[in-house]
Amino acid sequence: MIPTTLVPFLSVRNGAKAVEFYKAAFAAEELFRFEDPTSGVVCNLAINGYGFWVADEAPEYKNFSPETLNGGTVRMILTIEDPDAAFDRAIAAGATPICPIRTEHDWRIGRVLDPFGHHWEIGKPLA
Repeated sequence: MIPTTLVPFLSVRNGAKAVEFYKAAFAAEELFRFEDPTSGVVCNLAINGYGFWVADEAPEYKNFSPETLNGGTVRMILTIEDPDAAFDRAIAAGATPICPIRTEHDWRIGRVLDPFGHHWEIGKPLA
């Protein structure tokens, strides 16, 4: 029996560059990668064992990046032991701070916008 999973799939422009950003910003590990000069990159990544997919947008299949849509509708929530260090690493890799790391509602949390238009909330519960 195959277990049920739910995994995000991020559409981006310039998938190869996005994969390198996620590796640098979030210490993501590349699990699978397919690259084709005409269709771009499809890559499965994991952060501390939790996977997500990244691929070049494909308008012909209605897969659009936030850049094409002028914004995204989903935020990624990254719960991690040291959110301050992860936030700083994301900024150093090229993310834009949206909300600085702060303590709020029993969480240590902040938000960044990655260079491909996706929002990432980075934090951990304090209670």
